[in-house]
Amino acid sequence: MNGGGLLVAGTTSDAGKSVVTAGVCRWLVRQGVKVAPFKAQNMSLNSFVTREGAEIGRAQAMQAQACRVEPTALMNPVLLKPGGEQSSQVVLLGRPVGELSARGYHGGRQQRLLGTVLDCLAELRGTYDAVICEGAGSPAEINLRRTDIVNMGIARNARLPVLVVGDIDRGGVFASFFGTVALLSPEDQALVAGFLVNKFRGDVSLLEPGLDMLHGLTGRRTYGVLPFRHGLGIDEEDGLRVSLRGTVRESNTAPPAGEDVLRVAVCAIPLMSNFTDVDALAAEPGVVVRFVDRPEELADADLVVIPGTRGTVRALEWLRERGLADALRRRAAEQRPVLGICGGFQILGEHIEDDVESRRGRVEGLGVLPLRVRFAPEKILTRPEGTALGERVEGYEIHHGVAEVTGGEAFLDGCRVGQTWGTHWHGSLESDGFRRAFLREVAAAAGRRFVPAPDTLFAALREEQLDRLGDLIEQHADTDALWRLIESGAPQGLPFIPPGAPA
Repeated sequence: MNGGGLLVAGTTSDAGKSVVTAGVCRWLVRQGVKVAPFKAQNMSLNSFVTREGAEIGRAQAMQAQACRVEPTALMNPVLLKPGGEQSSQVVLLGRPVGELSARGYHGGRQQRLLGTVLDCLAELRGTYDAVICEGAGSPAEINLRRTDIVNMGIARNARLPVLVVGDIDRGGVFASFFGTVALLSPEDQALVAGFLVNKFRGDVSLLEPGLDMLHGLTGRRTYGVLPFRHGLGIDEEDGLRVSLRGTVRESNTAPPAGEDVLRVAVCAIPLMSNFTDVDALAAEPGVVVRFVDRPEELADADLVVIPGTRGTVRALEWLRERGLADALRRRAAEQRPVLGICGGFQILGEHIEDDVESRRGRVEGLGVLPLRVRFAPEKILTRPEGTALGERVEGYEIHHGVAEVTGGEAFLDGCRVGQTWGTHWHGSLESDGFRRAFLREVAAAAGRRFVPAPDTLFAALREEQLDRLGDLIEQHADTDALWRLIESGAPQGLPFIPPGAPA
């Protein structure tokens, strides 16, 4: 017998579907429910490697953590990794299967994946008491409904009740709720059980007349009003839609353990992937992390990070166009700390042979680390463990580039020359002892009287964030009504709201 289920949809991208899904998962697991997350199709450059070596969206890995279960490829069977405005790498069940244009994907390939997606969902529902599914974008994308496998397409096939989340902080939430339902077919509308308001500031009593009117207009209730809370955007899907220039990663509010703060500048390169690598730095009291795109913004940085990217050669060209490449070379020559991660590591090398990603052949790198990179067709997906700076380190690798290190001092799988460091390992900074040792080296090189806090435990901080999400659901949603939805499906007799989907 299949377990219960729920699809968390949204009026827009970034309405809060990921965090609401995680919050519902954490609330359920605290009630003793065996629960799993699911997202049929995810478009993200922020990915993770499971224990079995499968690549999935980091949001689903985070949601699995909320469920206190190990993430698997079943939880995100289709991952699209954009390589530009027109095409994406398609990752199926954790493995890349090719590059497709948006037209090619929506023109037929997507619909052919529906069977695989439904099989994965059925397997999860056969194993768990409940599966909380996350939609993508909006379920009312009428131009894409015919081939949809992540919103109403999967809700219809799996008979899932749908909860629509709206971000009231953006404004227009009532129109968005009403319009979302009114643009769906009668069959789709029958599964839309109601709404959840996200990011509300102020007195809820002032909102209640609008919620009553919305119920009168749609015949659907609101299942909760979640208050605005800072610092809950953990493991966002991507940074493509939002300009990261000048953005400061939210940091721990505790004062620095030493006399100085440490300033970290992250180059906001194109097609940036796994930018959440720097979240562990931002969690340290006294570490300020900013995303930058101009050379002058590196001047007062104690550490510059070049993060991963889905377009290494394109990112290298961007650094040169912006004048950042010369600034990075000057930093390296002056023994000022630079850290390259994955694509950022490759950029710091002597040259790149790329007949796979950009198909540009040989391209000269920044030449500050002794390595040569060759892109191979097979993607490397591993979960390595090792030692660096006298501390145990765990990480994960996601890359086509194979690095041949020809000198320097060994550093994880990469190398170090002076104060320039490079590695393919994502997530290494989440290892607490290693992160502290690395920051001590950076502070010494930068001449800062910064001291890493001895008690910052990144995994514990993530657990606290997930518990905060669970608290939001438990305290501000009608959890009894939510459980009835999960267990029994959408209420019968929900009214049709015209005009419905276009013919």
